[in-house]
Amino acid sequence: MSKILIIDDEKVIRSTLREILEYENYEISEAQDGEEGLAKLKEEEFDLVLCDVKMPKMDGIEVLNQAKAMDKSPQFIMISAHGSIETAVEATKKGAFDFIPKPPDLNRLLLTVRNALDKKNLVTETKVLKKKLSKKLDMVGESAAIMHVKQTIEKVAVTDARVLITGPNGTGKELVAHWIHQKSNRVSEPFVAVNCAAIPSELIESELFGHEKGAFTSAHKLRQGKFEQAEGGTLFLDEIGDMSLAAQSKVLRALQENLINRVGSDRDIKVNVRVLAATNKDLKKEIEQNKFREDLYHRLSVILIQVPSLKDRKEDIPLLIEKFLEDIAQESGYTKKSISKEAMKKLQEFPWTGNIRELRNVVERLVILGEPTISLEDVKKYADY
Repeated sequence: MSKILIIDDEKVIRSTLREILEYENYEISEAQDGEEGLAKLKEEEFDLVLCDVKMPKMDGIEVLNQAKAMDKSPQFIMISAHGSIETAVEATKKGAFDFIPKPPDLNRLLLTVRNALDKKNLVTETKVLKKKLSKKLDMVGESAAIMHVKQTIEKVAVTDARVLITGPNGTGKELVAHWIHQKSNRVSEPFVAVNCAAIPSELIESELFGHEKGAFTSAHKLRQGKFEQAEGGTLFLDEIGDMSLAAQSKVLRALQENLINRVGSDRDIKVNVRVLAATNKDLKKEIEQNKFREDLYHRLSVILIQVPSLKDRKEDIPLLIEKFLEDIAQESGYTKKSISKEAMKKLQEFPWTGNIRELRNVVERLVILGEPTISLEDVKKYADY
């Protein structure tokens, strides 16, 4: 049941609003002025506040200001018999969901309350998802190699510098890109990832830049490309070394001029996107073989981050295994399994040519097939080495 606080110095208004909202099965509390309202907001958690603007001691705008500074701020709907456009604009600028004049229209009031509560629920769900995502994207490790990567991310994330992330398959290059985005000033905007190796060369331009209706046989409607979808945020071009030379040329123009053209159009579209790229290839060798544009390489590689392979950070393997054991238990509903010292030592000896991705798969196999405490015998039996 949603909890609503009514802050108003008129008892009749409070009683009327209480009666209406309790009939709709909301839990209601009252405060007769702004000071009492703030005290209740500090003591209890509310989903929504209906707050009068003109009150003695403290007006509603001040209540709104102080409430929004709290950790768990509810949604606010401001109400007033002395409302004006200026007051409404000020209230919404300061974070109010809506402004309703007195006496409130019943239908509008109930609709606004429902919409405000829906937004509150959506904000809460988004915070939970971000917390889960942050945990899932945690970069585990304390080795010198991975600490260098973390320190570089901290320095470059707050800038708009382009970053080229290199390293073997399975080392976590996309994780590095996510971290850069999460720590950047663009964190509230989209993070859009494109696997250039997974898209046929004849479709990569449409995927990146979009297309106009009728641009080619299957173009039945206008489609925005990844550059437009990432507007204001971060575009991650994974496996950039597999991109065709024709597409490379268009990407270069987008980076140089912040302009793109949809396939089938000659109209320029301005874009504001931070580009991060990754590859497991040696792009300098690709340049020598005329498979990659040198000018694009220099545009992308303002900052270079080399992600180490697992064999170069074996001291991190126990930490990674413990994280995977916990993650797999949460995802699958298993009781978290432990692992013996002998089994852990054996896993540290493996070459892990598939890097972290391979380690994760092996740990999941051991969780499913192994004993409650994963033993050395389990490792010998179920690991591929």
